[in-house]
Amino acid sequence: MSEGEYGALSGIPRILKFLDRENLPASFYVPAVSALLHPQMMQEINRSGRHEVAMHGWIHEDPMALNDPEEEWRLISQAMNTLEKFDGKRPTGNRNPSWTMSVHTMALLKKAGLLYDSSLQAMDEPHDILIDGQSAGIVELPVNWILDDAPFLPPYASLPSPRLVMKTFKDDFDRAYRDGTLFMLTMHPHVSGQRSRMKYLEELVVYMKSKPGVWFATADEIARYVKQTHE
Repeated sequence: MSEGEYGALSGIPRILKFLDRENLPASFYVPAVSALLHPQMMQEINRSGRHEVAMHGWIHEDPMALNDPEEEWRLISQAMNTLEKFDGKRPTGNRNPSWTMSVHTMALLKKAGLLYDSSLQAMDEPHDILIDGQSAGIVELPVNWILDDAPFLPPYASLPSPRLVMKTFKDDFDRAYRDGTLFMLTMHPHVSGQRSRMKYLEELVVYMKSKPGVWFATADEIARYVKQTHE
């Protein structure tokens, strides 16, 4: 249990200090129960006014294993209401726990009136979501396991060097920069928020900032830009 608290108690404050130094925004995908357990974490995230709080399940549940649209909707509704209480506004985006969806999830996200989702991996670029061949009106901001710290670093994996992981991220960024498209990095505060790993994350961000024309934005801002430029 104490290992699980590291992100809220140590990782988040360390990451927020870095983002403050660099004056950068970020999107924080928060399981609602994590917000209930650590209200001070939510205050810290909201303090600068730059960051987005978005959905990440009620308690990091698995919708595929749940396989119950009524129960899944109850958990989505609870999560939205809880995050709204902490953030002062309803979340506009979602990232499903472990990027796992049931056959009901996308229709429920549409029912919730969300602007975007960030759980799917079919493309590199932002794209429209289709349900039964029809637009859901939801922007997908794709993710990818190779741009996620969890599959590579302890406590989930055993690759010893954060430098190698960040080199992979840098290589992907370079290609995204060349193509002029989205680079969606997924970091966990209890993984990359460790003090020995922040050094490499900081180096990566400084490198990205050195490139002309790079736009650092929340997922909400990106989704709104996509909507405005493609409708």
